[in-house]
Amino acid sequence: MTVHLLKMAVGIDSVDHLQQVQKARLASARQDGGTADLRHFTRNMPKRADDVLDGGSIYWVIKGYVRARQLILGFDRVAGREGRRRCAIILDPTLLKTALLPQRPLQGWRYLDSAAVPPDLAAEGADALELPPKMAAELRDLGLI
Repeated sequence: MTVHLLKMAVGIDSVDHLQQVQKARLASARQDGGTADLRHFTRNMPKRADDVLDGGSIYWVIKGYVRARQLILGFDRVAGREGRRRCAIILDPTLLKTALLPQRPLQGWRYLDSAAVPPDLAAEGADALELPPKMAAELRDLGLI
């Protein structure tokens, strides 16, 4: 059964900003002779890693809403700066915008069942991309889009 991860994008203002930050980190890692994979580091390895790798994504919470997702390609155990073991979440570099889903702040990451994930905006139609985020959220709450 596929499960997803839910994660706060701390210090990120928009989906475009997240994409810029990830591109810069990937370029920096490649320049330093590191891996060519896009990686996000966390403290703990998911206990349900096999379920996440069965088509799971990481859903990014930006400014109080789930706004985007990325397919999770794998997990890797790595040593952190202080020598502590960390988990590297290997991500597909493609960011897919999702319908806005309100989300309270959380620490670390949480599991997200497939039934609770917001739909991708491409599946909803291109018109949703043109609306300001708060207006789109209110219209969705009213069932108008």
